[in-house]
Amino acid sequence: MDATSTPTAVRAAPPPMGPLVFAALTGTMAMMAFVAVVGPIVRRLALPEWVAGLSVTAGGLLWMLLARWWGGVGDRRGRKPVLLVGFAAFALAYWVLAAGIDLALHQKIGGLAALALLVGARAAIGAFYAAVPPTAAAVVADHTLPRERPVAMAKLGSANAMGLVLGPAAAGWLAGRDLALALYAAAALPVIALAVVWLALPGGRPAAQRPPGAKPMGLFDKRLRVAALTGFAAMGSVAIAQVLVGFYAIDRLALPVDQGARVAGLALTCVGCALIVSQQCVMRWKTVPPARWIVLGAVIAGSGFASVAAVQSQGMLLGSYGVAAFGMGLIFPNFQAMAANAVQPHEQGAAAGTLSAAQGLGMVLGPMAGTLLYRVSPALPYLLVGAGLWALAIFSFARLRRAATA
Repeated sequence: MDATSTPTAVRAAPPPMGPLVFAALTGTMAMMAFVAVVGPIVRRLALPEWVAGLSVTAGGLLWMLLARWWGGVGDRRGRKPVLLVGFAAFALAYWVLAAGIDLALHQKIGGLAALALLVGARAAIGAFYAAVPPTAAAVVADHTLPRERPVAMAKLGSANAMGLVLGPAAAGWLAGRDLALALYAAAALPVIALAVVWLALPGGRPAAQRPPGAKPMGLFDKRLRVAALTGFAAMGSVAIAQVLVGFYAIDRLALPVDQGARVAGLALTCVGCALIVSQQCVMRWKTVPPARWIVLGAVIAGSGFASVAAVQSQGMLLGSYGVAAFGMGLIFPNFQAMAANAVQPHEQGAAAGTLSAAQGLGMVLGPMAGTLLYRVSPALPYLLVGAGLWALAIFSFARLRRAATA
């Protein structure tokens, strides 16, 4: 059945993009701000380096495990209540983290308590932030026609990309003055988002209720397999590139640690800017089908990642990361649109949650696999990511050809 002939093509009103974009921007800024300051905090508290990795992994793991559950709650209870609860608990956990680390930095609590706080609070932050991305995507799906969804999803993606750039940049600037201040500022962001969602996002129930006797969506629903696999591969690729860029700059370019960190920061800034530009392209060319964007994006991103293996200078590294990110920006909003177009209105939250969980799995497994492969050869993770994305492009192109001849 064609997507435009299903009930998913019915919308009640234009999507409330203003509060959704603001929520996506501030939420991503708050999440990414922690990544920028956790290293200095761990060093200041004389904790082992693995504490930083464990805290980030704990947040990602809880995000992965609970995203689909939150999406299903949105289908049953409504989108706005889930966003309000998610942001309120997200903010509370962040304030607990900020206050506790402030005490630790002033030697009011011991190292073991600080370790437990970093890991436990970050896990809670991931658990409650998991409500935001799938619910925001479901709101968009509730209010858009299938052909409009890539554009609307790209707007959310651009907000996330801006948060990816602004969050670490602002946190790093504040951390240079006061580490606790950077955490308090990050904790204020979900409070502001909560107020905006409460005041500006329309309420009401989801676009449609589950028909009597209809079964809940299964975890491995065949309608979502391609979109979920694409999301896993895309987020895993990005996570590998993020975690390895600092090591690669130091080892391949023979830079001292401080200069390597600066180059890594510049590379991630290029990533955020390229994501924004490419998602503007998706918004501009509205008639291109999602599967075609994914083919093009996978070819470009695969080329960018594979080219990192040949990098010999800082400029080449920044260029390769920029090309890879440009391709990824074409992929992200379109696999989300593919999933939304494949399911019924009463399943939108569960579908968005399934994709968010798949991306969370990529965030958890990607860095682990990438660092293990990096020990074999620094170029190997990038070559394998490039080959994987080219395989995704071939697979998506074959599906396009089959659909065209069916």
